[in-house]
Amino acid sequence: MKSVEEMIQTRLQKDRPTQMISMRVPVDVIEDLKEIAPKLGFTGYQGLIKAYISQGLRKHTEEFRAQAQAEASQNRHRLLLESLLRHGVAPEVIQVAEEEIKSA
Repeated sequence: MKSVEEMIQTRLQKDRPTQMISMRVPVDVIEDLKEIAPKLGFTGYQGLIKAYISQGLRKHTEEFRAQAQAEASQNRHRLLLESLLRHGVAPEVIQVAEEEIKSA
């Protein structure tokens, strides 16, 4: 997954390559998009569709990034605990330290 900085830099490029897609959308949804687009400052409904896609993509990208960071943190924590145990630190001492960290 790209870093946030890379994503921002890519999104700021005006001459980004585009790809034509075709999808079926109910007529009433298209009519609603055409009605709402100018009220939101868009010149056409396709720009509004792109904005909705980008908004959802940013939201989910951030959620997945946060989840990956949490998993990495948990993995580092587990590795640290295993290392402390291998080096002879008593499990009781580790437990007390973890409780101190949680209450801090």
